[in-house]
Amino acid sequence: MIFLTLGTQKFNFIRLLKAVERAINKGVIKDKVIAQIGNNAFQSDKMECMTFIDKKSFNQYMNDARFIISHAGTGSIVSALKNNKKIIVAARLAKYNEHIDNHQLEILNLFARKNLIIPLNLELEDLEEKISNIHTYNLNEFKSNAINFNTSLTHLIKGI
Repeated sequence: MIFLTLGTQKFNFIRLLKAVERAINKGVIKDKVIAQIGNNAFQSDKMECMTFIDKKSFNQYMNDARFIISHAGTGSIVSALKNNKKIIVAARLAKYNEHIDNHQLEILNLFARKNLIIPLNLELEDLEEKISNIHTYNLNEFKSNAINFNTSLTHLIKGI
C-alpha cells in the first residue's frame, strides 16, 4: 500500500492527485493507494480518498505503507521519516494557487539537501520515474533534534 497525504490546510493540490492517478492508470503504481486529500474536491475510482483522518488512522497508514507520497508539509514529512519510510515529496506552488507563497519549495529543498526525501521537480513530471526507482534511493537516517531542543529550552526558561 502507498499512502498519499496532502495535509489539512485549505489549499488544493489537484496536480499531485492527478499525477498519482496517471501513474496508476499507466501501471507504474500497482499498489493500493490510500489518499488523505484534505480540502481537495477530487474523486477517484483508482485510489481510496478520504478528506481528513484521525491521528491513530494516519499513523497506521504511515506504518503500513510501503512508501509515502506527500506535499511538502513538515508534519507529514517528519511523520514519514520517524516511521522510517521513504517519502516522495512535492511542493505546493503559489503560481497554481496551491498556497499563499512558495515556502513548501524551501522545505522540500532543505530536506532534499539533507538527503532525507525524494523530491519531485516543480511540475511533478518525474513522479513516475521516482516511483519506479524507489528501491534505488539510499536516503540518510532521520535524527530528531527534539530532545536537545527541549533541554536547551528548559535551561533557558529556568534561567529567567
